[in-house]
Amino acid sequence: MTDPVEHWDIHPQHPWLRGAQPDQPVAFDDETGMWHVYGYAEAMEIINDFATYSSGVASRFASSKEETEVAFDGNLSQADPPGHKKLRKLVSRTFTHKMVTGMEPRIHELTNELLDQVEGDRFDLVEALAYPLPVIVICDLLGLPRSDREMLKNWGDQNLEARGQLTVRAGGEEHERRLDYQAESAMEMGFYLLEHVSERRTKPREDLLTKLVESEVDGDRLSDRQIVNFANLLLFAGHITTTMLLGNTMLCLDAFRDADALVRKDRSLVPSLVEESLRYLTPLAANYRTTTRDVQLGGRHIPEGEVLMVWLSAANRDANAWADPHVFDPTRDPNPHLGFGRGIHFCLGAPLARLEGRVALDILFDRYPELRTDPDNPPSFLTPPDFTGVWSLPLRVP
Repeated sequence: MTDPVEHWDIHPQHPWLRGAQPDQPVAFDDETGMWHVYGYAEAMEIINDFATYSSGVASRFASSKEETEVAFDGNLSQADPPGHKKLRKLVSRTFTHKMVTGMEPRIHELTNELLDQVEGDRFDLVEALAYPLPVIVICDLLGLPRSDREMLKNWGDQNLEARGQLTVRAGGEEHERRLDYQAESAMEMGFYLLEHVSERRTKPREDLLTKLVESEVDGDRLSDRQIVNFANLLLFAGHITTTMLLGNTMLCLDAFRDADALVRKDRSLVPSLVEESLRYLTPLAANYRTTTRDVQLGGRHIPEGEVLMVWLSAANRDANAWADPHVFDPTRDPNPHLGFGRGIHFCLGAPLARLEGRVALDILFDRYPELRTDPDNPPSFLTPPDFTGVWSLPLRVP
């Protein structure tokens, strides 16, 4: 076996996962009206030039300017400098490296608690561990009741189910229905979070929501809307990344038995295993930018105001940037993948996702000398094209 997709149904829009790099690093898609960027060098150029490639893309897909302002004010992924710098500084004052590293004993405890509930020699890794672990951790950080976990999961599932191939063309009735469905779940979650933010203003606690409410830099504070939208981003992006990271890693270890044996023998390789998993099966497969001026990219002329779909997962398999890009190598060093982005938009939650991945994998290795996919119950994958990851991953203990 040379690649998991020989046996599993990874999204058909990801040919690079089948070893087929696109012919050109940049191509226009007439159906969606967007430019697709596949090359590593081109992706890096876009990521590092925020003046030319704006992150404020949501307005191109929303039905109104007002809707965009409500839904994305405080969402770092949609902000450009100087507003982004101000937001990032305020949020970074609360979501600190010290706070994240202090979570390690709790993540260790939670992982064991969740795996203690596994019975028999077959279980779904996503259901048992990969989904609940990051959600519980984020709920604990924000100060949200764990009893609300299923409600939060339903909102997250609705968001994922509603996602499809975005388009700047007239999307038709189905496209509008999906956007409305997604907006509905986001609004419900927003009102839920707003109640907790309002409570923290009068009854502060020892949690991240309270710290966000109290955060101040040079007299600036976050508004309720900004706190809600940041918490919403943290809940959705934070848990889905770790969920896919854990599932994808175990999927790769099942497919590449030599790598599995190597890492189990030398646990010091677990951190680099996590990085290679992020490169090989990049959870956030794509992000979006819009051009603020006419530009030449990858030999193509792109006019001002165009939307670009930047395929991070394709860039992470670009043979011009990587030696043996389709080989899963947990010893790969250096490994400058784009799994968490780069530059000013480098994922704020990356240290937490890495920590959760490292701790959970170590414990899985301790508990299970061998774990394999279940031939009678194959994994299922997320259907939105801008994600790469398992929706379910049934495993068996040989």
